[in-house]
Amino acid sequence: MQPTLFSSLRLTVSQLTFHIRKSLENDPQLQDVWVEGEISNLSKPNSGHVYFTLKDKNASLRCMMWKPDAARLRVHLQDGMAVEAHGRITVYEPQGSYQLAVNLIQPKGEGALYQEFLRLKAKLEAEGLFDEERKRPIPELPRVIGIVTSQTGAALRDMLNTLRRRLPLAQVVLAPSPVQGVEAPPALVKAIESLNAQSPDVILLARGGGSIEDLWAFNDERVARAVADSNAPIVCGVGHETDFTLCDFAADLRAPTPTAAAELATQTTLDDLQARLANFYSQLSFSILDLISENKSFLVSLSSRLRYVSPERRIQSEYQRVDEFSRRAFSALNHRIELQSKQLDGVSKRLQALNPEAILLRGYAIITRGEDNAVVSKVSEARGEIKIRVSDGEFEARVNH
Repeated sequence: MQPTLFSSLRLTVSQLTFHIRKSLENDPQLQDVWVEGEISNLSKPNSGHVYFTLKDKNASLRCMMWKPDAARLRVHLQDGMAVEAHGRITVYEPQGSYQLAVNLIQPKGEGALYQEFLRLKAKLEAEGLFDEERKRPIPELPRVIGIVTSQTGAALRDMLNTLRRRLPLAQVVLAPSPVQGVEAPPALVKAIESLNAQSPDVILLARGGGSIEDLWAFNDERVARAVADSNAPIVCGVGHETDFTLCDFAADLRAPTPTAAAELATQTTLDDLQARLANFYSQLSFSILDLISENKSFLVSLSSRLRYVSPERRIQSEYQRVDEFSRRAFSALNHRIELQSKQLDGVSKRLQALNPEAILLRGYAIITRGEDNAVVSKVSEARGEIKIRVSDGEFEARVNH
């Protein structure tokens, strides 16, 4: 073989592979790239990493996704799925192959939808549609709860079960509507308006999870405006915890799932009401007992005061005074009688001492004229018939001279 005029670059396989790797990994465009293709040869080993191939009709590209990035996936990967993968080009030196180290995967077309989502969000946000000042509180104890969702979806069953368990006293009004597809936005708007005509206390707008295409009806500008203009406050529970839609921002309260929306709409449960009722009953019982005790003491005081000023007490007091006066009068009368008796006895004795009849016992006599019964005290007065009274009686006599 004839030697060439200029010597060629001589490298080992490792050196060449490293040179290729360095060249690819130093290219800024290849370190931040979106690649569209169809998934094939999908592999998910126990390590948690994901391996697959992206292909189109003319070429294929080996891809791998590290476990931390794979754990954040919002889509369920499967062979044949058309996706957009974001990542950077690296070289796997042991096999001498280049690959895409993927950190984000979304269904094909989601990128454009996401850009439209950001545009609408910025527009409505600039109008103040998402301002916190517009948010209204959710009633603590709603009597009528409206629901806007698909009547055949699992989300409705989950919400009804939650409402039945937490607050069976509430009346639930369903306004069924498709939740995806081109017919969904106007149907959702009509359902919200029809519910507002029935004046519910709160409205639940919900559906289960899905791709951005599945949830796109809730990113429709008409639906977002209907949510913001609703008379009744709205709790939005669309998709899973990581899903956000324009309706979430326009609603008065965002819930991560439909079930969580039902829970947030029933902040006060039946158990809470029963506990409150028991507490009120206990407080009422204590209050009544305290009131009874207080009024009983007051009545005792009034009764005591009433007895003090009652006519009966006055009468009893007067009775006692009468008895006292009677006793004193009787005592005074007895004393007076006794005194008078003694005085009378003295007078009697004095009268008895002066009694002429007492003289008769000593042999004297009393002579009276018979004609006029006058006492004869002189001889000249003694004439005719006379009566002579002695100590044991009297007898008649006649004066002849």
